Amino acid sequence: MSATSLVSGYGRRLRARPRRTGVGATRPGLAWALPATVFFLVFAVLPLVLVAVLSFTSWNGVDAPRFNGFANWTKLLHDPVMTQSVGLTLVLTVAGVVVQTPVSILLGVWAAGRQRNRAVLSAIFFVPLLLSATAVSVVWRAILDPNFGVPSQLEWLVGDGNLMGSQGSAVAVLTFVGLWQWTPMHALLYQGGARAIPQVLYQAAAIDGAGKVRQFVHITLPQLRNTVITSVVLMLVGGLTTFDTVLILTQGGPGTDTTNSAYYMYQQAFKSFDFGAGSAIALVLVVVATLISLAVVRLSGYDRMRSTTEGL
Repeated sequence: MSATSLVSGYGRRLRARPRRTGVGATRPGLAWALPATVFFLVFAVLPLVLVAVLSFTSWNGVDAPRFNGFANWTKLLHDPVMTQSVGLTLVLTVAGVVVQTPVSILLGVWAAGRQRNRAVLSAIFFVPLLLSATAVSVVWRAILDPNFGVPSQLEWLVGDGNLMGSQGSAVAVLTFVGLWQWTPMHALLYQGGARAIPQVLYQAAAIDGAGKVRQFVHITLPQLRNTVITSVVLMLVGGLTTFDTVLILTQGGPGTDTTNSAYYMYQQAFKSFDFGAGSAIALVLVVVATLISLAVVRLSGYDRMRSTTEGL
């Protein structure tokens, strides 16, 4: 058989081979994920490993770290401030979820509508989202100053005006500031989710005589299920790692009444120069936040990504 015949026969086989179509035909190779993978390993996994190693050492930030086994962990287990900080962290986290979720849903659904002046009002409302947590905390610290702020003019309502002087009022202030700052972000999520709901569902419900309230309860909320889960996970992680607001507004006071775990980690590492204990607290926060997020995703069925679109 000649070389020409071999080439022509191979060409016919290539032409007869079916072409790949669909998603698999355009799927990028692993090389496309390499930059993101390297970035994640260097700036996420490697620091986490180093923190885990430091949690078993004694290090003041200057001398060489010395291995001390489980001394840091044993110290934290018997530390009453650590126990109190964990409880306060859970309180602030739960309070944030309970307060922010309904407000964010209502505002997000409203912003997805076609009300008069909706665009202008939404733009004004989303302004806190453009500010950093530090800037927001500084602003509210000035507003709530007991000597020159709003409370000084409302002594008949708040007594001496020092809202940071007791644990109850200080926790309420932290919850309110978190609500003011982060509700716009979650409302934006719900706005996008609400706009993705098929309008035919509302039209069919209106034909059946369902009012706005029934449509919201039986159509909007079920359709926003996956968005609610995403928002709650973000709130949980954010609540467990709240630091800037506590540092600027209360400095963990009065006493240690508003010292949450993230702020206590800062105190141990950067004020007491005990980076081993600070690393142990940081590792606890990472593990707890990860476990809670995984639990929410698993228990809610979000990991199965069940569709909420019409007919599915």
